[in-house]
Amino acid sequence: MQKTYVPTWDLESIFEGGSTSEQFDYYLKENKVNMDKLSIYVENFDPDSVTPEMLANVVNQFEGVMKKLREAFAYISCLSAQNVKDVNANLLVGKRSELKAEMDAIRTNFDQKLVKIDYEKWNELLTDPFLREVAFVLNENREKAKEQLSVDQEVLINDLAVDGYHGWSQMYDTLVGNMSVELELDGVRNSYSVGQASNKLSNSDRSVRKHVAEQIDKAWKANAELFGQTLNHLAGFRLQKYKHREWDSVMKEPLAINRMKQETLDAMWKAISDYKKPFVKFLQKKADLLGIEKLSMFDIGAPLSDSAKTYSFSEGADFIVEQFRSFSPKMADFAQMAFDKQWIEAEDRTGKRPGGFCTSFPDSEQTRIFMTYSGTSSNVATLAHELGHAYHQHVMNDIHGLNQGYAMNVAETASTFAEMIVADASVKQAHNSEEKMALLEDKVQRGVAFFMNIHARFLFENRFYEERKQGLVSVNRLNELMVEAQKEAYGDALADYDENFWASKLHFHITGVPFYNFPYTFGYLFSLGLYAHALNSNGNFEEDYIALLRDTGQMNVEDLAEKHLNIDLTKPDFWENAMKLCVKDVEEFLAIS
Repeated sequence: MQKTYVPTWDLESIFEGGSTSEQFDYYLKENKVNMDKLSIYVENFDPDSVTPEMLANVVNQFEGVMKKLREAFAYISCLSAQNVKDVNANLLVGKRSELKAEMDAIRTNFDQKLVKIDYEKWNELLTDPFLREVAFVLNENREKAKEQLSVDQEVLINDLAVDGYHGWSQMYDTLVGNMSVELELDGVRNSYSVGQASNKLSNSDRSVRKHVAEQIDKAWKANAELFGQTLNHLAGFRLQKYKHREWDSVMKEPLAINRMKQETLDAMWKAISDYKKPFVKFLQKKADLLGIEKLSMFDIGAPLSDSAKTYSFSEGADFIVEQFRSFSPKMADFAQMAFDKQWIEAEDRTGKRPGGFCTSFPDSEQTRIFMTYSGTSSNVATLAHELGHAYHQHVMNDIHGLNQGYAMNVAETASTFAEMIVADASVKQAHNSEEKMALLEDKVQRGVAFFMNIHARFLFENRFYEERKQGLVSVNRLNELMVEAQKEAYGDALADYDENFWASKLHFHITGVPFYNFPYTFGYLFSLGLYAHALNSNGNFEEDYIALLRDTGQMNVEDLAEKHLNIDLTKPDFWENAMKLCVKDVEEFLAIS
């Protein structure tokens, strides 16, 4: 008999009592005491008389405080996502911003003290065996501090960000959480969350998709002026910070966060642009198969037949574990544990935040995954994607905390690699040509998402920031910029476009990472290189993969790729070869359809 898994997560094993947990309250207070101690220690830290022992001591104090903060922040994220109407959870989100600002101030003070250590002494300190282990991150923080303002000014920016910068992002989340979409399906009218309504865009009936898309669009338009405010003020805050730091390019921060060069980003987008025509043909072919002249935006994810396979949560779980095992028994064992221990919140219900994520609890060495699961092949792939994230953190649990801070682009490599394993297996195990075509189409859709949808986000955000430098950008102009970017990114292959996408995409409104778009595409294409390596590894892949993941927190992506795959990411070759692999899927789809 098939094992049945519960599609709701267990948070009680981390902290009992939810958003009113006394245990969690004590944990926060205890960590606040440790933060205050760390703050005093940093304040008294003398760069002129520092010894290896002194520096190692403060580094380890940082690790202890940061682990507990990440644990607390992860718990708050889970509480606010599972029930957007949880008032206490929303209050904790505010508390999280305050604690983050305080911690950022302590770290800024410390990093700027590191700058005062002269070059020779600094290099001498890093010869210490322990400090050599965390040297990459210490050097990185020291170099970043050289480009910042004074400590007092940076602390002021962080303090003002709590109710300014982060406040706008939290307002966006609150507004979206309170939105509802009214749908009439099968003669029954109901109210749905944005996430639930979006899942219905995969309906095989075009009239249903059109109705759902129109109602979702109506909900976003009703709030467009409010979301225009959040987007403008988030960008305005960043631009003011960049101006005072005398940073010319808006790409400076996102590239630094992702530890990658502009040359790498340029090489990637050029390869995508050069190999995009087959994906335009794919969209045209899909329109033919659906019996329409051109796809609308709401048709892109439409199934090609009524017989698209669906999976119960337990069936999806078993399929993922089975496919992981063919590549990595350790990854399969981890996924099995995650299902058994209820680390996943997948229930399809109202009141949840839209979207999906994986968050780490480094103090308890656990992870939690959040999504809304409705049984589609795409849902199974998303679940595998998030489990890839979770496994990435799992193999790093025993590494020093400073070296666990891997960037988003390599995080997306681990997740899309896991997703690819499942998508590829689905195609190969199809029972008939119709099912194979549907699954292959779902796989090609990932290329459409990464090479077209995300490219549109990147183009829009670049152009929006340039206009925002001159002043506030109106909602009408945001709509125009969005449509222009989509037309370019999709090769003008669609009949109409989603002008409100800038409002509906959470990623434009978050404060953790600016330009929350291109790292996804990087991760997808980089994971193709890993996948090709895995297929040709003669059984040695598992340990090689773990070694790469463990290095992601302490290397630039160019060095990571050279060390583990012997490739140069700044040159077009790797990206073109990765695109050719994607094009093969398109060609196979066109051939069998």
